[in-house]
Amino acid sequence: MKLTRITKSLAVIGMVALTACSAQADSKTDVKQIRDKLAPTLQGREITAVNPSPIKGVYEVVIANRQIVYTDAKANFVIVGDMVDVAKKESVTERRMAELMKTDFSKLPLDQAIKEVRGNGARKLAVFSDPDCPFCKRLEQESLKGVDNVTIYTFLFPLNIHPDAERKSKLMWCADDKAAAWSNFMNNGKLPEGKADCANPIEKNLALGESLGITGTPALIFGNGRIVSGAIPRQQIEQLLDGK
Repeated sequence: MKLTRITKSLAVIGMVALTACSAQADSKTDVKQIRDKLAPTLQGREITAVNPSPIKGVYEVVIANRQIVYTDAKANFVIVGDMVDVAKKESVTERRMAELMKTDFSKLPLDQAIKEVRGNGARKLAVFSDPDCPFCKRLEQESLKGVDNVTIYTFLFPLNIHPDAERKSKLMWCADDKAAAWSNFMNNGKLPEGKADCANPIEKNLALGESLGITGTPALIFGNGRIVSGAIPRQQIEQLLDGK
């Protein structure tokens, strides 16, 4: 595999924020060798951590706090893709990503989000959402329907693939009742009347999402800091809200 092909392969992997303590590799020499040898192929992207994998002689390499790839101790080869535990019939890579895909919920700038309290509001959920994203609408209309005793913080996150999403986001943020405006549009397709010229946090939200490795919508952050992408089913949302 040519280095240019490796670089292209690395670029297409899903990007998710990784913030967790991790074990040291078997040898400091191996770690330094891996870092030094792989660095030129990564076009300036930082190698955040190098850890031993379940396979002897194979190392997990965390890149730019967002990706996992694998390499040998001398970094002569790079493996891009899932490592699968055959006996358990599960992806080791996916499990590790789930462990690493976390942030500190308490540090999220919640004043930049639309707040909706349901029931006692005890459970916490942050959602990065685009008003023109069909999967975001599915999340609102199906997955979050009926979920109770939760406070939902919606970070308006208009993607550039939806040219009118930013205007709609601003209209909803400028509405007198932001939560009602958001719900009415996502469930009924009705935008609030009024202007979209008030101060808004959209640029800050886009920067925040980038820092967390969020590149698509919807993206959900649960109270324990777990980050999950996609319009996942209600049952899974309930389990994650309960810390399972």
